[in-house]
Parts: sequence; C-alpha cells; structure tokens
Amino acid sequence: MFFMILHSFVGVALTVIIVSYAFILFGCKRKATIKFGISNSEQIYHRLHQAPGPHPWPIIGNLDIVGRFKNPFEGFGAVGKQYGDIYTLTLGQTRCLIVNNLEIIREVLNKNGKFFGGRPDFLRYHKLFGGDRNNSLALCDWSMLQQKRRNLARRHCSPRESSSYFTKMSRIGGEEIKHLMEKLEKTIMPGEPFNIKPLILKACANMFSQYMCSLRFNYEDTEFQQIVQFFDEIFWEINQGYPLDFLPWLLPFYKNHTKKICDWSTTIRKFILDRVINQRESNIDIDEPDNDFTDVLLKSLREDKNVSRNTIIFMLEDFIGGHSAVGNLVMLCLAYIAKDPVIGKNIQNEVDFVSNNGQRSIELHDMNEMPYTMATIFEVLRYSSSPIVPHVATEDTQISGYGVTSGSIVFINNYELNMSHKYWTNPNNFEPERFFRRKD
Repeated sequence: MFFMILHSFVGVALTVIIVSYAFILFGCKRKATIKFGISNSEQIYHRLHQAPGPHPWPIIGNLDIVGRFKNPFEGFGAVGKQYGDIYTLTLGQTRCLIVNNLEIIREVLNKNGKFFGGRPDFLRYHKLFGGDRNNSLALCDWSMLQQKRRNLARRHCSPRESSSYFTKMSRIGGEEIKHLMEKLEKTIMPGEPFNIKPLILKACANMFSQYMCSLRFNYEDTEFQQIVQFFDEIFWEINQGYPLDFLPWLLPFYKNHTKKICDWSTTIRKFILDRVINQRESNIDIDEPDNDFTDVLLKSLREDKNVSRNTIIFMLEDFIGGHSAVGNLVMLCLAYIAKDPVIGKNIQNEVDFVSNNGQRSIELHDMNEMPYTMATIFEVLRYSSSPIVPHVATEDTQISGYGVTSGSIVFINNYELNMSHKYWTNPNNFEPERFFRRKD
C-alpha cells in the first residue's frame, strides 16, 4: 500500500514538473508577432525572437538567480554583465524583460510606452486595494478611468511653482515643521536615544492630509498613529518581492501575511471614510470654489456618473499614502547627514544664508537658492535607488530589435542606472556635489 501511494505521488510530481517545464520552455521559445506597417493595403507582420537570457529550471524558472542577491536589482545588474543591457528571465512561469540601459529605458517608457501600460498582476497588490489592484493609481493598468483620475489630480498634485496651490503647499509644510519641532523639543532628552521616524512620518502625513483634506491630526491621536504605521508598512510591502508573486500556489504558506495586508488596507480605508469623507460629503456645495482636493473628488462624485465612491476613497488613500515615501526619504537624508557632518554643516550654512540667520522660515520657493540642499536630496534618491513598479507588455511588441511577448513583465533596473560607472564618477561614494559640479 505504501509503495502504491509513493508511486502515485512520484507520478503526480513528475507530471507537474514536466507540464510546468513545458509551459516555461514554450514561453521562452515563443516569438513576438509585430505589425511593422501596411503595404498594398495589407498588414505586414514580423516574428521576432525574445532577448537572450539564462536557461530556466522547471517550476521556479530563474528565481534561483534572483534569490542569490539581497537586492534583486543588484542581481539583475550582475546577470547583465553576461547577457548585456537587455535580457530575459523566467520567474516562475512569467517571462520578464530586464532593462539596464538608459537609452533602452527611454525606448520602453517613451517611444513604446503605449505598449507597456500594464502592471504586474501580483496577488499582494490585489489584497492591498480591496481585491482589485486597479483601484490603485500606481498599480493599475492604463485605462480611461486612470486617465480620468490623473486629470482630477493634476492641478492639486502637480502644481506650478507660480500657482496658489504651490504656495499653499509651502505654507502647510512650514506650519507643520513648527509643530514637529515643538514636539521634538518636549520629547527628546539630551544624551538619550530617540526613535524619530514615527514623528517624521506623522508630520509628513499631516502635511498631506492638510493639503488634500484640510485636516490636521494630533500626534497623540491613536487612530492616526495606527494608519501612519500601516501606510509605512504598505510602502515597504509594495517595494518588496516575494516568491508568491510568481508562484501563486504558495498562497497557503502566506496566509497570515496576506491577512495582515488586508487588515492594513481595511483599517486605512475605514479611517478615511470615518474621519474625512463622511464628515465632508454632507456639506459639499457644488457651486462653491474648491477648497482642497477632497472637494474636487466629492464634486466629481456628484457630477460624473463614471466616478464611483470607491474611486474617490482609493484616490485619497493613494495620495495621502504618498507621505510614507516622503517620510522615508527624509529619514534617509538624516541618516546620510549623520554619517557625514560636513554635509549637515553645508546645508546649515545654506539655510542660515537664505533665512537671514533664522529671521524668516524656509519656503518651497527657496529651492533654487539652496543648490547644496537640493543636491543632497538628489544624491539620496540616486544612492538609495528605490525600485520602480514594473511595467507589463499589453501586446506583442519590440525593444531594441528583440521581441517582447504580451504579458511579459518589464523591470526597469534603476539600481544599475544609478550605480553605474558609465553614468557617474565614483558611483559608490555619496557626493552631493556631483549634481552641481561644473562639467568640463
């Protein structure tokens, strides 16, 4: 009996391995069918081979290669030394195109951007946004709804420097910094360690909520503290990679993790409904000028039948959640300043000069007068190389003469871009001066 069960198990396992490997090999060998033009009223099609890449294993594909590196994008760069600036990997059964070159990245995002309007269909992304990643602005496929959401957000979220929105943003930031400094003065004890990150994140969250919703929350508000923490968890979650993303049959092993993800997003959504939308919705006046981004969203809900309640909830969640990226950037800046006091001294000298030794507050309009401070921020962005959410080919297309099949995930390796000797002098050194050093 035992041997019969063992024999059956081995047979099933071998079948799974063989079938999965057949799918993987089919994906590797498949050519992309590209329409190149029209001749004599007939469409001309060419079939192009995919870019080269390492041979995949059954079931896992090339996940073993990515798993060798702490930073997957560093691994992408290492593999690129053998296969070049553009190559393919198979992660699970998913074909992936890795791009390590600035010119090719421009070809993907600019020249052929219309063919790469999709985003990965990772289960985690669905869990984060109410069961459908298309509720998110950053993780959704391109669509008319996405276009509408961008149009709604453009004026408030990408204001011109000369606009009243930019001035409002500057004022709110300055006022919140005062609250932050007052809290720090009351809390920090000389010589004692202090975890500053929660306060930084709460200050950033208040800047966003005041600008977007005209609401400021007390730092001691426990519900506010919780959603700030959950937003930070989600920020890091999106920037992580898991075997589950490419091997969905591993879901039972991630049950607790996916439940935790759902709890984060549900709690945030409830907070936005209870503390923002429900309090404002009943008082909205269509004829009054927009006071903030929340007014824009609530008015669009009444005026546009294609805008749903879910649309505005998820948009507010997305934009308010942007504070996590800013807060973590601030933390990185502080870390590099702490490592090199000279950087901090140079920034302080710039602040003293622009503010007339503290006679006035620094504003966003002062950015052009603070080149070293801005260069430090740019260098932090370069040095940290935060991952870019991958794109997905929505149809067969080509990049640099290689075929890219529909459904292929495209990884833009900005780590290689930011740390390459091809583009930077001493890329492993943290040098803000590189951004205003005069070129010969």
